[in-house]
Amino acid sequence: MLTWLLTNTLAVAAAAWLVEGIYITGPRQWPAELEEKWLTVLAVGVILGLVSMFVKPIVQVLSIPFIVVTLGLFLWVINAGMLMLTAWLADLFDLGFHVDDFFWAALLGALVITVVNWVVDGVLMND
Repeated sequence: MLTWLLTNTLAVAAAAWLVEGIYITGPRQWPAELEEKWLTVLAVGVILGLVSMFVKPIVQVLSIPFIVVTLGLFLWVINAGMLMLTAWLADLFDLGFHVDDFFWAALLGALVITVVNWVVDGVLMND
């Protein structure tokens, strides 16, 4: 459970840092940014994990024909959709996590989150 939370939190932080259309409202300078945003990033990581645990499997099953026809690339679109859903839910809780658009921000953010999850899982599973 702690690994899952750490992985999602690091992935969300990396996406917010690397992708221009994904951001968390608040200060942008180093010490103040960490002090203000760490709890928000943790909460968004939990939301993303819950969305991935409960909503994503249902969407994947319903999308099997598209996944097969696109040779799995539609999974990237599903991940971007889950990121948009996470941003929408975070907005409901007034967390200040935003994804500007689906086409670039969500797709690039989904790619960053997937890579970070893959790397962190690989590092933690080798220990």
